[in-house]
Amino acid sequence: MKCYLVGGAVRDELLGLSVKDRDWVVVGATPEEMLAQGFRQVGADFPVFLHPDSNEEYALARTERKQGHGYHGFTVYSAPDVTLEDDLRRRDLTVNAMARDETGALVDPFDGQSDLSARRLRHVSPAFAEDPLRILRTARFAARFAPLGFRVADDTLALMQDMVKAGEVDHLVPERVWQELQRALHEQSPTTFFSVLQQTGALSVLIPELAEAAAFKHALTALECIHHRDGGTDARYAALLSGLSEANILARTRAMKAPNDCRDLATLTGRLTPVLTNLISHRTPETCLQFLEQADAWRKPERFSRLLLVLGCCPDQSPERAELLAQLQQAQEATAVVDSRELMAQGHKGKALGAAIRNERLHRLQTLLNR
Repeated sequence: MKCYLVGGAVRDELLGLSVKDRDWVVVGATPEEMLAQGFRQVGADFPVFLHPDSNEEYALARTERKQGHGYHGFTVYSAPDVTLEDDLRRRDLTVNAMARDETGALVDPFDGQSDLSARRLRHVSPAFAEDPLRILRTARFAARFAPLGFRVADDTLALMQDMVKAGEVDHLVPERVWQELQRALHEQSPTTFFSVLQQTGALSVLIPELAEAAAFKHALTALECIHHRDGGTDARYAALLSGLSEANILARTRAMKAPNDCRDLATLTGRLTPVLTNLISHRTPETCLQFLEQADAWRKPERFSRLLLVLGCCPDQSPERAELLAQLQQAQEATAVVDSRELMAQGHKGKALGAAIRNERLHRLQTLLNR
């Protein structure tokens, strides 16, 4: 029985990066032997165990064989006769297929260290093509390591293109696509993720509304902008789709099964983008108040601020638009402090109270716009 540190921990250590998670592969053991040593089994599809002291994951060496479409269609074989090289061969990229033995010696049967030096993301074997999720994972690794100069190898990119043409991406379920997309939005260079998907043809399958050149350019420009301004998934997702209509945003969000907060901010962005454009040339207390009302600015002030950040990342930003967005933030703050209790003390109630609150907000907006 031998244990090997594998995957991302080895890769990141060789790159001089901090190692967050450590995963291990165990060769020559059975589930019964692992349990006898105090490990706790957690894997349902294949034997994965938690170390009794460190809680780190130890997986028995395994191989996989393709049986159907998509990423579910695999049968897994795990037994003491599976070697470390057998286990590493089933992995996606060479930089993720390295290990260290118990003495710290590097085990690198697929030249992952050379690919690290060349800043190259290259598939381990033709078996890469059996799992369409690897297209998204490779694009995500490209997004993570782009600042270090990494790029997808030409032969790997060609293989990914062939996978798309073969229809493998069509079998990905929305939940797994969203999981990878969400993680990609928070990588070091999120735009790289979508650029790789565009190069492979996968974007036309997964988010066809962004595949056309103008829409793609808008999406990447807005995403790059928000990447430097807001760390929230909802804001990044809204910026990505900000060039689309509200109806298209809603349809795509439902198809992707994105969370409600992402759906709400993205659709609100689509709804208010044309309103904002009209507001630039027709700015009055009434039109500003209507914008705040449509944005639900008083009940959800934090979302309103993120909305303005997303709207501020529109590629065709102008000084007038930037000035208006700053003024709308001031307008929200000025009108949010209207005291309904004070108006009630003056005798307003029911519909009259609502009208009095609105009139007070209009008055404050008038003062703001006249500065």
